[in-house]
Amino acid sequence: MFERSRRGERALLIQPFTAGHSDPSSLEEFAELARSAGATVVGSVPARIDRANPATLIGSGKVEEALSLCNAVDADLVLVNHTLSPVQERNLERALQRRVVDRTGLILDIFAQRARSHEGKLQVELAQLRHMATRLVRGWTHLERQRGGSIGLRGPGETQLETDRRLLAKRVDALQARLAKVEVQRTQMRRARVRQGVARVALVGYTNAGKSTLFNALTGADAYEADQLFATLDPTVRRLDLPGGEVVLADTVGFVRDLPHDLVAAFRSTLSEARDAQLLLHVVDASDPARDERIGQVDEVLREIGAGDIPQLVVFNKIDRLDDASARVDLDEDGAATRAWVSARTGSGLGGLRDAIASRLARERVSGRIHLPSTAGRLRARLFAAGAVQSEETCDDGWRIDLDMPLDAARQLVADADAEAAALRDLLPMDDRA
Repeated sequence: MFERSRRGERALLIQPFTAGHSDPSSLEEFAELARSAGATVVGSVPARIDRANPATLIGSGKVEEALSLCNAVDADLVLVNHTLSPVQERNLERALQRRVVDRTGLILDIFAQRARSHEGKLQVELAQLRHMATRLVRGWTHLERQRGGSIGLRGPGETQLETDRRLLAKRVDALQARLAKVEVQRTQMRRARVRQGVARVALVGYTNAGKSTLFNALTGADAYEADQLFATLDPTVRRLDLPGGEVVLADTVGFVRDLPHDLVAAFRSTLSEARDAQLLLHVVDASDPARDERIGQVDEVLREIGAGDIPQLVVFNKIDRLDDASARVDLDEDGAATRAWVSARTGSGLGGLRDAIASRLARERVSGRIHLPSTAGRLRARLFAAGAVQSEETCDDGWRIDLDMPLDAARQLVADADAEAAALRDLLPMDDRA
C-alpha cells in the first residue's frame, strides 16, 4: 500500500503505441487533455506495445523508466493514454507509487469540472460511478475491514468493500431513474418544437473546433467559449433567424478520438439533440493539419449514436488562421451547399453560411397540395398534430390540404400510414416513393 498524493497536478504522460502507428498528434492532444483537467505536464514516456501486458499494459522496462522519470521530475500523477483494466491500473499504481489515471478517467474528470446543468451533472456522475464500480479495490486498506462485533452484527459480517459496492449500485439506479425523467422532459420539448414546425439544426464537431464561438456568432447567445478541449459540455438551444424563417440551433459537446463507449452511452440523451436534428453543421478547424482525420473520427461517433445518416453541411471554421482561404460556399453537382468556409471570430462568411443552411433545409422539407379522402381522417389528424397544415379546404370526398413539413417527418408518416398516405407519398423525392 502507499499514501496517495492529493495534489495530482504534476503529471507524467505514458503514450502507448503499436509498431508503425506512432502518432505525435495523439500525444499532443492527450497533453492538452491533461492541461484542460488542470494538470501540469512535466514529462512523457512513449511505450511501444507489440502485445499488451495483462498486468500493466506496458512492459516492465517501461514501468521502470516511468518510475525513474517520475522521481526525477517530481511527478505525483501518471496519466496513460489508453484504457486500463482495473488490474492494470492497480498494478501500475503499486509499481509507480503514484496515482494512475487512464484516458477514460481523465476525460471523466474534465467532464465533471465542466458540467453546469442538472442533466449534465447527473450524466457525469453516472459515468464516473460506472467507471469506479470495477475499481473499488485499489489502495484503500479500509475497504478490507468487516462490520461486526456488535449485537446483531456478529458472524461473517459484511466487508466495507461489499458495502461500498451495494451503495454504489443503489446510487447508479437512482441516477438512472432521475435521468429517465429528464429525458422525458427533453423529449416533450423536442416534440413541441416538431409540432410547431420549427426545423432543428445541431452543431457537431471535434472538440475545440470553434462550435460555441460559431454558435454565439450566429445566434447572439453567450455560451461559454474558450481555447481548450471540452470547453462546453451541456447542450445549449437557441432560435436562429434565417432567410425564409426561424430554426432551432443546438450546440453540443465536442468529440475526441477514441471517445470511450461508456461516455457515449452516458451522454446519449444529451447527444439526442444531434440525433434528432434535420441538418448537422459539422464544424471543422480549417487550420488543423489533421482535419481530414478529425472529420472521420466525428463521423464514427455520429454513427455510434445513430446520427450517421443525418444530412451534413461541413463548416470549415478559423479561416482567419489560413493564408490562402477565403469565405465561400462550395456546391455539389446538384447545386446543394456541401461546405462553407467561415471565421466565427471575425464574422467572415457567416452571411453565406446562413443562406447555405436555409437552402439545405429547404431541400429537407416537403411542401405542396394533397387530396385526402374522407377515410384518411387519422392521417389528417396527424398532419395537424405535426403542425404541417398550412391551409385546408373541405370537398365532397375529403379534404384538400396545403402542407409544409420536414422530409423526415413525412417519411415517418408514410411509413406508418401506408395505404392512407398515397397522396403524401407523391410529394416525396423519387428515391422515397418505392
